[in-house]
Amino acid sequence: MKREILINAGPRETRVAILEDDRLVEVLHDRPDIRRTVGNIYLGKVEAVLPGMQAAFVDIGTGKSAFLHASDLIEPDEDDEDENGRPRRNGRRLPNIQDHMKRGESLLVQVTKEPIGTKGPRVTRQISLAGRFLVYMPYASKIGVSRKIGAREERQRLREMVGGLLPKDSGGVIVRTVAEDLTDKKVKVELKSLLDQWKKIKRKAHFVRLKAPAPVYRETSLTSGIIRDVFSDKVDRVIVDSKELLKEIKGYLRNVEPELIDRLSLAKGSEPLFDEFDIETEIQSLFDRRVDLPTGGYVIIEPTEALVSIDVNTGRYTGQKDPEKTILRTNMEATREIARQVRLRDLGGIIVIDFIDMDVAENRDKVMHELRSHLARDRARTRAFHLSELGLVEMTRQRVRPSLFDTMAGPCPACDGVGRVFRPGVVVRRLERALRRVAAERKETRLTVRVHPEVALYLMEVEPLFLKQRIKETGMDLELRDDPIIQVDQFRLMAQPAGRDVTQHYAVA
Repeated sequence: MKREILINAGPRETRVAILEDDRLVEVLHDRPDIRRTVGNIYLGKVEAVLPGMQAAFVDIGTGKSAFLHASDLIEPDEDDEDENGRPRRNGRRLPNIQDHMKRGESLLVQVTKEPIGTKGPRVTRQISLAGRFLVYMPYASKIGVSRKIGAREERQRLREMVGGLLPKDSGGVIVRTVAEDLTDKKVKVELKSLLDQWKKIKRKAHFVRLKAPAPVYRETSLTSGIIRDVFSDKVDRVIVDSKELLKEIKGYLRNVEPELIDRLSLAKGSEPLFDEFDIETEIQSLFDRRVDLPTGGYVIIEPTEALVSIDVNTGRYTGQKDPEKTILRTNMEATREIARQVRLRDLGGIIVIDFIDMDVAENRDKVMHELRSHLARDRARTRAFHLSELGLVEMTRQRVRPSLFDTMAGPCPACDGVGRVFRPGVVVRRLERALRRVAAERKETRLTVRVHPEVALYLMEVEPLFLKQRIKETGMDLELRDDPIIQVDQFRLMAQPAGRDVTQHYAVA
């Protein structure tokens, strides 16, 4: 599979695009207003300990209090890594959180999940420092190897090599996927770097007399993280549009993997890098509900507060004679596109996919196998459950930061983020009720009613007697005016002759 990484670096924004077989599969942004905190280490102050939830809230100085669960107090038991190099945990018995901390106490924590919506960040006491080949965990005691390194002999070799080089009682280590065929020379260099980094963090946290809450360590930038975590011999090339950034990446690679430098190049065209690869158009389409499939079917993607719902439809694709084959082909196309869109939009949490119903069990198995095989390419952890009798697939995807939908877009001021506006007929009924309230209070005698042109047109064509009827009913002098500045489902009541806006007082649902 062909893989490419494009890096567009600007003074106020850095963007990274990852392509697989010339198709965009990931987009990452780094801007001052959406600065990433995952991986950052803070000296936090415990604000509350909640035994009933087995959790605590910790002030780390970033606004919202961070959430610390009892599961993040114990050493991980799984020898596997997530896309940030942080280990997974299993369902072992949890300690009582009240036995490990108390309100007002200062403690060192690391962010594992960004603030999302109304929730603050999530933090852990199990600190981990990610290098290119290793993840050093000062509070752990085991040496693990990524399960993505399949050969048993290689896993054992790496475990023994790292164990022999790691100083006694200095913590634990996870050997990352890119470390396959790693030499002891590179292990020595990276171990020393990570141990020195931890010494600096401890010195800053305990001997500089920091007052909690305070930052102690910040994770590397987006670009540095991508080069460290993603750029390997499985990536065909990296194209950068900044000479300064190119120089910085080359300097890093010389120390860790000089053989990859030849795969790094500077964008040479006069056209902007993302325009040259048609990335900008793809980014714009990430906010569309509908995604078309090659043969005419389509999927609808609807993010909600609780979950993301994805619906598969045949659309204009009707196939030939066999409806089961038509449905299977649409569902198979949908699995590939859904796996891609989930990565592209960085959707997380619970995802429910409504495939088109299939009668043949073998076809259902084919669809699930195809879905899981494409989800396996995702750097985030995913888990897809069996296809239900209703044709639904429940799946989860690791969520460490808000989706692109949340970071790049805000609530619509017209519909307050629900994605709908009232129809003209509904707006007119709301206006009618508002005018009756004005008449009931007998405070105003003359009003100018301002509405959107679409509502004004509705009144002219559908309810031409509306204004005369309201004048007769309320006894007020009413004037109707269209105003294109007003939102389509809004109206304004202006008291004359002063021109006071009295809308807020009378315009309730």
